[in-house]
Amino acid sequence: MNNEIVKTLLYTSEDGAVAIKVIIDSENDTMWTTQKTMAELFGKNIKTISKHLTNIFESEELVKSEVTFNPNDSTNSGIVIINPDAKTQPILYNLDAIISVGYRVNSKQATHFRRWATGVLREYIIKGFALDDELLKKGSRFGKDYFDHLLSRIREIRASERRFNQKITDLYATSADYNLDADETKDFFATVQNMLLFAITGQTAAEIIKSRSDKTKVNMGLTTWEDAPHGKILQADVVISKNYLNEMELDSLNTLVDGFLTLAETRANSQKPTFMKDWKTLLYGYLELSQLPLLEGKGKISAVEAKTYAINEYNEFRINQDKNYESDFDNLIKSIKRMEGKK
Repeated sequence: MNNEIVKTLLYTSEDGAVAIKVIIDSENDTMWTTQKTMAELFGKNIKTISKHLTNIFESEELVKSEVTFNPNDSTNSGIVIINPDAKTQPILYNLDAIISVGYRVNSKQATHFRRWATGVLREYIIKGFALDDELLKKGSRFGKDYFDHLLSRIREIRASERRFNQKITDLYATSADYNLDADETKDFFATVQNMLLFAITGQTAAEIIKSRSDKTKVNMGLTTWEDAPHGKILQADVVISKNYLNEMELDSLNTLVDGFLTLAETRANSQKPTFMKDWKTLLYGYLELSQLPLLEGKGKISAVEAKTYAINEYNEFRINQDKNYESDFDNLIKSIKRMEGKK
């Protein structure tokens, strides 16, 4: 048996990623862990876990000798050290035992575990093999297929026409433990646009909108809008920070995002899994290495303040826009009149 202890992800819940320390046994397509780890996984004490294991063996649901491993038994092959400071090592239990205990324990954590296990089993039955990336059927959830699929997803993101911040959030969604409802996800989605904009312009999205929206300027300071270049500027256009960026800033943003996608692709090629907590650290590190400004905090202007300011500017700008605006119909009428005048 391999004596390397690894921390492996099982599933995610509303409380975040659930991972446990195990010993991977690729030869037997299983993993091994202790009663203490099972107690942590299911939110119970060791005494409760021990009681359930006893009942499992007494009812002959499992054969004890087949699902346990005693590291202290000299007849067992391999050296397994769980606690280097202890004179004797704890008994290990394999995946079958973990699952059996999980279906007996009554706790919120155990309920999440059962949902995960049942979902994987259902997919296995329906499709003939589990497509769930979390399945540990090969002893490690991060096999070659996982990284091949990850590379395909990253390259698809790179080739897409999505906006710069959307590409980064799409990349975040490839996290090995991705959970849309996690606080970590909400925080990343809320800050990633400002991190990128600040790196290029020295301003957050709100700061860009408030400082650049100006009713006295041509197109109110916008460089693009939904119906550009000939259509009217609408209220919805003036509250989008990207619409105020110049060509050089947009090019710099696209280059920045492309470089970060290359970093992600390199990690996937190196078969390094990336978790939710890693992306913000990686992005900060990437910006720092690029010697670009790093955003500290949330900025000086709130989104509400910026939006209110821009709309007030727009309400005055719109009056002149309506006076001077010529629609396609207006231009057609003028053209017809010119032609009639030549007759």
